[in-house]
Amino acid sequence: MNILILINDAPYGTEKAYNALRLAMALQKDHPSVQINIFLIADAVGCMVPHQTTPQGYYNIERMLKSIISKGGKVKACGTCADARGIRTLQVVEGVEISNMAELAQWTVEAEKVFTF
Repeated sequence: MNILILINDAPYGTEKAYNALRLAMALQKDHPSVQINIFLIADAVGCMVPHQTTPQGYYNIERMLKSIISKGGKVKACGTCADARGIRTLQVVEGVEISNMAELAQWTVEAEKVFTF
């Protein structure tokens, strides 16, 4: 099965990115044959910026992304959205790729399920 998770919200401030990544991690744990594809769009492109400091005991989006990627998940981020926020030239979490709407469209038609957060 191929699952696409589309994240729209910033990494912190709401728990949408956190919950999306929790779902991805649970799917990978309980259903290792499932392909997880995550697309960061709009303010969610902020999730790809590494070294964001979180308080002790607070979830960390970078660690979650790295876990998903290490288990074969793919993570792409909208380049236009990154440009609009002035962050395209920043370092990104290792394994995250800058992408575009054409690739999102391709992932969408290939997906058997799409979740939006």
